[in-house]
Amino acid sequence: MAIEVGSVLEGVVSGITEFGAFIELPEGKVGLVHISEVADEFVKDIKDFLKEKDTVKVKVLSVDERGKIGLSIKRLQEKQEEPHPRKSFAPRPQPKEGQETDGAPASYRRSAPAFRQNGDFRRQARFAPGSASFEDKISKFMKDSEEILRDSSRRTDSKRGGRGGRRR
Repeated sequence: MAIEVGSVLEGVVSGITEFGAFIELPEGKVGLVHISEVADEFVKDIKDFLKEKDTVKVKVLSVDERGKIGLSIKRLQEKQEEPHPRKSFAPRPQPKEGQETDGAPASYRRSAPAFRQNGDFRRQARFAPGSASFEDKISKFMKDSEEILRDSSRRTDSKRGGRGGRRR
């Protein structure tokens, strides 16, 4: 019987290393189960999952031209249908009776009143229509930008010992 990619075989653990386990397959061939293919969970020490002379079922993942055989144990195990902890979301807080809501959580409504009016998150005070001419807005923008760049370059120059830094 030839060993083909995708086939399921039974073998015996013949050796264990820190990076995986060698499995002796039928016809005297040997394949490697990489540590990442042992279990569906994080495997710090492979000896917690396998011991020498254990009989295991493996799936053939690859066979290269030099005869190296890549195997997997975890791809034969049924996946558990538990939701990933990072993918679970807390339910949205419901507004209290009589409380108006515009779709934003209460924490946003309380934390950013200066930036939001009537559900609009744009900076109303800075760019309110009719408050200043276009030229005034451009000059304020340029002044703010230059100030930010000046502060930024001052911070980076002092960190790397650039202009104005102390010399020895």
